[in-house]
Amino acid sequence: MAPGAARPLLPLLIPVIADLGFHLVRARMTSEGEQMILQIMAENDAGTIAIENCEAISHAVSAMLDVEDPISGNYTLEVSSPGMGRPLTRPLDFERWAGLEAKLELQRSVDGRRRFRGLVDGFEDGEARLQVALEGFETPQVLGFALADIAEARLVPDDAALRQSLKAGKTRKK
Repeated sequence: MAPGAARPLLPLLIPVIADLGFHLVRARMTSEGEQMILQIMAENDAGTIAIENCEAISHAVSAMLDVEDPISGNYTLEVSSPGMGRPLTRPLDFERWAGLEAKLELQRSVDGRRRFRGLVDGFEDGEARLQVALEGFETPQVLGFALADIAEARLVPDDAALRQSLKAGKTRKK
């Protein structure tokens, strides 16, 4: 399996992770030298995950992959939380993290641009929305991007994101 080619694994990964009460945020195949790495990011409904949950997902996914054997050759499985600079991959991500700063890169250039940075403005009419400062406009403009056109989108970690994350953690513990 080539780096980046985790899409065929999604029908296998999603139900295993869902059975444990979590959502797949992203699956990606990468490589370090000759070693292939399957990276999985998951979270619960509150947008968090504990290390013990990552271990449980790792064991369950590993057992399933041993049976199904969809990856030829040796590979390493890594399971983690999305973290502070979390990827935005689903409509829910653009809704949940509205108001926070994000970087977005498109598969192909639009009007000579592939990279955008601005405030997440939700998901509407099938498009991820981002408030972006554009030349010639006094105020940020809301741009919409189809998920299929986005190569990568992620939050830009900052104090506001840290406070929101800490607040979510305190709410869970109560």
